[in-house]
Amino acid sequence: MLASALATRKPITAILAQEEDHEASSRGLTRSLSALSLVCIGVGGTIGAGIFVLTGTAAAQFAGPGLALSFILAGIASGLVGLCYAELAAMIPVAGSTYTYTYATLGSLAAWIIGWDLVLEFAMAASTVAVGWSGYAQSLAADFGLRLPPSLASAPGRGGIVDLPAAAITCGLTLLLMREARDAAMSNAILVALKVAIILSFVVVGGIHVKPELWSPLVPPNEGAFGAFGWSGILRGAGVVFFAYIGFETVSCAAAETRHPQRDAPIGLIGALVVSTVLYVAVAIVLTGLVPFKALNVPDPIAKAVDTLGLDAFGLLIKVGALIGLTTACLTALYGQGRILYAMARDRMLPDIFARLDPVTRAPRIGQVTIGLVTATVAALVPIEVLGELVSIGTLFAFILVCSAVLILRRTDPERTRPFRVPGGKVLPVLGILACLALMVGLPGDTWIRLVAWLVLGLAIFLGYGRRRLRAPAAQ
Repeated sequence: MLASALATRKPITAILAQEEDHEASSRGLTRSLSALSLVCIGVGGTIGAGIFVLTGTAAAQFAGPGLALSFILAGIASGLVGLCYAELAAMIPVAGSTYTYTYATLGSLAAWIIGWDLVLEFAMAASTVAVGWSGYAQSLAADFGLRLPPSLASAPGRGGIVDLPAAAITCGLTLLLMREARDAAMSNAILVALKVAIILSFVVVGGIHVKPELWSPLVPPNEGAFGAFGWSGILRGAGVVFFAYIGFETVSCAAAETRHPQRDAPIGLIGALVVSTVLYVAVAIVLTGLVPFKALNVPDPIAKAVDTLGLDAFGLLIKVGALIGLTTACLTALYGQGRILYAMARDRMLPDIFARLDPVTRAPRIGQVTIGLVTATVAALVPIEVLGELVSIGTLFAFILVCSAVLILRRTDPERTRPFRVPGGKVLPVLGILACLALMVGLPGDTWIRLVAWLVLGLAIFLGYGRRRLRAPAAQ
């Protein structure tokens, strides 16, 4: 009996009816976003710590000059998953993203597990980006002779007691997200335009000064351990930088606030992935052509590369661009997390307070504040290396379920209208699952242990609290 209840699915018809009821009674999120807004949200979330921070770590420790190959592998996997997201977001344009899709296909227990996983993914992503923002902010401030005391400049394990700038930017963006989604989207779009322009300037100016000999060998020999250079390093690097691609998933979280989601959600998802992948590969090529890869294990690798050019004013511009990029990435991660909490609370898996919307802004303010405070605390106290790997494995797990949801709904609900359909039948979703599994294999064992521990904790919370609150779904 219990197993049957935990496997009970929430039909798509019930999901859409609930959304229409909330919109009709002005209790739902406001639909105010356009296709361009979604592309900017996707690019804003995707181009962040992955390009400005983790590129250096991945090149120095795992992939060497072959970092561009790692980004290509991660981009292919993301593209396969992105097509699956596009089909589901257009078909089920509501808040909740992977959590909602899983509830419709695998049942309440699986939905809770993936929702709990998304808490890890988005909160840790925002924390990772905030730590990267702190590194660039302190580097920029140092150019003007301003320095924080070491105890306030980094997390324990990195020589400090608390990373104060990381906590501060998280709290500031949380305040912005307590306003209307349209206001946050407009701010994000302006910052994204500036960010892309600055990144392109780095590619052009840096490309003129690259030293081709730094790309040889493209794949450095393995140093005796899996993932430390060699082709296993390319795979490990792809798993780590896969974190860089998670921003496009936020587009599906925004489907409930999009004016024409059936058309605009696929445009936003695919457009954001294409733009981001091209920029990532171009930056990786230029970065490893300016600085020996083993010297890139620093908090601000792009800034280090620009310093080799001897162009002080351009270096300041790049650091400003990095701050802008990391700001938009942190903003969209916090936004996505707030919407996940809202969807889970609306289904009574979490306390009702997280589903309450502000009567004026129509934003889930209490949930957003809670996420902001938790994220700020994690960013202030946890080193970036641990955060980045946790986000990557949590994201890959969620992406496997998204591809699986497409396959399941093709079988269980074949007649439902699909405004966008993944081409190639079942082939691309299956390839998406295999690609994600391959990248997960490339991640270190302790990251797997942390993921399992997190999911076990989530399962315990569900069995002790969440399942008792579940609202009985409509009859199938």
